[in-house]
Amino acid sequence: MKASVRISKGVENLFGTRDENIRLLESGLGVHTQLVDNNLEIEGEAENVSRVENILEDYNTLIREGHVFNNGDLNGYLRVVTLDREVSLRALVQSGRQRNFGKKALAPKSVNQRRYLEAIERNDMVFGVGPAGTGKTYLAVAMGVSALINKQVARIILTRPAVEAGERLGFLPGTLQEKVDPYLRPLYDALYDMLDTDRVEKLLERNVIEVAPIAFMRGRTLNDSFIILDEAQNSTPEQMKMILTRQGFNSKMVVNGDITQIDLPNARRSGLIDALDVLKGVEGISFVQFDEKDVVRHALVQRIVKAYERYNETVGAGRQLALKLAEPAAENGNGMPDSSETAPEA
Repeated sequence: MKASVRISKGVENLFGTRDENIRLLESGLGVHTQLVDNNLEIEGEAENVSRVENILEDYNTLIREGHVFNNGDLNGYLRVVTLDREVSLRALVQSGRQRNFGKKALAPKSVNQRRYLEAIERNDMVFGVGPAGTGKTYLAVAMGVSALINKQVARIILTRPAVEAGERLGFLPGTLQEKVDPYLRPLYDALYDMLDTDRVEKLLERNVIEVAPIAFMRGRTLNDSFIILDEAQNSTPEQMKMILTRQGFNSKMVVNGDITQIDLPNARRSGLIDALDVLKGVEGISFVQFDEKDVVRHALVQRIVKAYERYNETVGAGRQLALKLAEPAAENGNGMPDSSETAPEA
């Protein structure tokens, strides 16, 4: 089937850098396109061509209404609408406008990001698990800021384990807060991106927004709060149980982590992995799994994440095979290994 849609404005934005947006439409929906005199000709199966027509018509409508797509935004929207046929481009963009994230008006840039935001809206506890760059922390902070601005909660609690990422930092000068602040910097960065600097400082001074390591949460009950546990893979099972049981009335909790980047010493079991096993099927808790398709940083980050996954699968399979091929020690007839050949001489 063939069809043609006229693109009167915003042709450059539609195609994107190095035609990445059009290539995304073509690969995601299995069509071929060609621009002829501002008409985008589409060829492919009838259902897919119709889907592309609808996306392009939504794009035209949004441009006529004065919507400006910032750098990379359209590519993120197209990722969602090519994977999820139930959502339209227009509805996706407008849903982003309806959410008040302080200085930001954000919309999900992947199917899983959309599910993540919807899960946070619907559930009191949400686990977001996946690789770096998928927006887990950023979107959780955005939802927390939105809840605070709209007076759904009275405060935001941001916490993460103070675990060194494979380094020994040694003695850190300063007060206790100054010692732990470097570990919490990503949470501060997200806050300052959502709210004006002066407002963030005032909210921090009044403890309306609290940023602290997980150890500071023990013994507390967090009512009327939006609680975010970041880098949860570096919590121990004991710490995870402790923080999950801090949740009070009228509170939401979002737990984020990447189980491929565990920095716990002495090969300790991750509290995040433990919680995923223990809490599976518990009513009121939602789990959202991100993958490399959800990475919203530089395109190279997607390829790096995928390469590590392939490498770990290959090496892991090789190690398991080597263990299976290892011959068991011979027995001496008494059910014990025969050590006669390996015993040292007297």
